[in-house]
Amino acid sequence: MTLRRKLLLVALCTLALPVAGWLYVRQMETLLREGQAQALTASARAMARSLVVTDAPLPPAGPVWYVQQTANPITIDGYGDDWAPLTPWSQPLDKRGKLLLAEDADWLYLFAEVRSAQRTRADADDPRALAADHLVLSLGRGELSRRYLLASAAPGLVTARPLDPPVDGLPNLITAQWQEDGGGYRVELRLPRSLKLDALGLAIYDPTNGGDPQSVQARPLVAYSPALSKELSQLALDGVQARVLAPQGWLLAQTGHLAAPATAPGDQPGWFAALVYRFLLADQVGEAELWMQDVPKLDAAEVNQASRGKPATLWRQGEARGSVVLAAAVPIESDDQVRGVLLLEQASRAVPLLANRALLGLLLTSFGVLLVAGAILLVFATRLSIRLGRLRDAAERAQLNDGRLDEPFPMTGAEDEIGDLARSFERLFEVVGGYTDYLRTLASKLSHELNTPLAIVKSSLDNLEHALQAQQAMPPDAQPYMLRARDGVARLGQLVRAMSEASRMERAIAAAEPEDVDLVAVVRGCGEAYRPLAGTRRLETELPDGPMMMHCAPELIAQALDKLFDNALSFTPEQGWLRLSLRATQHGAEIELANQGPPLPAAMQGRLFDSLVSLRDKATPGDAPHLGLGLYVVRLVAERHGGVALARNLEDGSGVAFTLQLHGMPRQRL
Repeated sequence: MTLRRKLLLVALCTLALPVAGWLYVRQMETLLREGQAQALTASARAMARSLVVTDAPLPPAGPVWYVQQTANPITIDGYGDDWAPLTPWSQPLDKRGKLLLAEDADWLYLFAEVRSAQRTRADADDPRALAADHLVLSLGRGELSRRYLLASAAPGLVTARPLDPPVDGLPNLITAQWQEDGGGYRVELRLPRSLKLDALGLAIYDPTNGGDPQSVQARPLVAYSPALSKELSQLALDGVQARVLAPQGWLLAQTGHLAAPATAPGDQPGWFAALVYRFLLADQVGEAELWMQDVPKLDAAEVNQASRGKPATLWRQGEARGSVVLAAAVPIESDDQVRGVLLLEQASRAVPLLANRALLGLLLTSFGVLLVAGAILLVFATRLSIRLGRLRDAAERAQLNDGRLDEPFPMTGAEDEIGDLARSFERLFEVVGGYTDYLRTLASKLSHELNTPLAIVKSSLDNLEHALQAQQAMPPDAQPYMLRARDGVARLGQLVRAMSEASRMERAIAAAEPEDVDLVAVVRGCGEAYRPLAGTRRLETELPDGPMMMHCAPELIAQALDKLFDNALSFTPEQGWLRLSLRATQHGAEIELANQGPPLPAAMQGRLFDSLVSLRDKATPGDAPHLGLGLYVVRLVAERHGGVALARNLEDGSGVAFTLQLHGMPRQRL
C-alpha cells in the first residue's frame, strides 16, 4: 500500500469526530425530550388531580359498557347492517358473543351476537325457556334494577319476559328481534333514553354448559360526556390536546387540538431534514396513524400502563412535516382506584429543529476539518512520495553505474529524516564508487607493478639455467621443475599483458567517435561473418525489414558482438543453435544473442559482466588462460551507448540470452 493511501486511511480516522458529535447530539436530543416529557407529565398529573377535586363526572372503577354515538337511527330487524361502522369496537360478551351499544337523541340501541352451533329452542313464555338457549337482560337506574328473559323458538319478533317484580321507572314490556343462522343467533332491541339507564347487564345461557339460568351481572354504562369535555376544556393548556379515557381505553371526553408552534419560513424543515431526524437522531418515534384516528377507543400500550396506575409517555410523528408529538398518559385516581386515564398530546418542532441544526453544524464542521486534514495529508504524502521517488531514481542510477554518482545526490541539504537518509546514501555510494574505481584501475596498476618482478624472475631463471648448463651440473630431476617455472612465468606475463590490454581497451572505448549508422546493416554484417565460424551449429538472425538509424560507434558494437559470439560459441553444443536478433525499443534498440546450452548459475548472474570473471573451465597447463574480459568489454560498450548489458536464462530452460540495450551516444556540440 502506498504512503498516500496509508495517510488517507489515517485521515479517515477523523471520521470519529462526526460520529462522536452525532452521539452527543443524540444524547442532547434525548435529554431535551426527557425534559419536555417530564414537564408534560407534571401538567397531566395536575389536571388529573383537578378533575378529581372538582367532582368531574368520571366513570366508575371496574368493568363498564361503552355506548357509542350514532348519527342515524338504527332499524331494529335483527341484522347487523346498520351496525357496520360500529362493529370494529364491539365489546366481548362472555366467551362466545359480542355486544354493541349505541345511542342517539331518543334511543339506546343494543345488538348482541352469540356463536352457538347447537341450540335448544323455546319461547320466553314457555315454562321450559330457562332450560333453553336464552339471554338474561338486566336494566338498572340508581339502586333499582330488573331482569328480563330473551328467548325464541323461531326467528322474528320476541317479547322479553320479566324475571323480577315490577320496578317504578323500568319497563314491563320489551320487544326485540331474534335472528338465527348456522353459526348462532342475534338479538337486537332499543330502549327509550327517557329511562335514564345507568347500568346494564346481559348474560348468555347455554344448556350444554349448565350454570344459573337467571344469573346476570350489570355494568355501568359510560359514553362520551359533553359535561366532562367542558370541565376538561377549562383545565387544558393552549396548544395541547387533552382526552379522558376509561381504564379500558374508551373515549369519554376530548378538548383542544394539536397545533405546532408557528415558525419562521426558514425554520420550516424540509423532507430531507425530517428524514435525518427520524432515522439518525430520534429514538423510538412511533407511528402517528393509531393516534390520529377519530375512534371511540384508543388501544395503546401507554394507556394500558396508565390504567394500571403508572404514568407513561410516548413520542410519535406529528401531522405536520418535521414535527413530533409528545403524548403523556397519567391515571386519574380517586380513593386509591383508577377512575380513568388523562391523555395529553403536544406537538413540537423545537426538538427536531434544535437537533437538526446541531447535527448540521457538527457535520459541516467535521467534514470541513476532514477535508482540510485529508488535503494536508494528501499533499504531505504526495510530497513525501516524490522525494522518496527521487531518492530511488538516484540510487538506481548509481547502481547502474556501479555505485558511481554522475550528479550530486538529491535532498542532501534537507534537515529532516529524508535528508539524513539521502546523506547516508551519498556517503555509501561515495565509498562504493571509490571502491569501484579502485577495482577498475587495479588491472593497470597490477600490470605496471608486476612487470619488473616478472622480468627479474625470468632473467634469474635464464641465468640459473645458463650457469648450470655451463658447469654441466644440472641434475636430471631438476629439468621438469625448471620447465614448470618458465611456464608459470610465461602465464603470468600473459596475464599482465591482458590486464594492460583491458586498460587500453577502456580508454579506447571512451575515446570512440560516434556516427549515424544503420544498426540493421551492422548486425547483418556481423551475422554473416559468424556463419562460417559456427561450424555445425545453426545460426539464425531476426532483423527488422527497414533500416534502424542510431548515433553510435559501429566498431564498438561489432566488437561487443564478437565477444558475445565467442562466449556463446564456447557453450553451445555441436548441432546446437544460436539466434541473433535486433528490435527497436522506446528509447533505442535492443540486440540479443541467444544460444542453446547450460543455464546460468543464479549466484553468478549479477557478476557476469564484471572484470576477471569467467564461467569457463580452467585452462590446462600450457594453454593460454581465460581472463573473463569479454563480457566486461560488452558492458563497457553498452554503458558507452547509454544502455546496459543483461543476461538471463530462457523461459523454456533450453539456453541463455545476452542482451545489449542501446540508447545511442550523445551528439557533440560544435
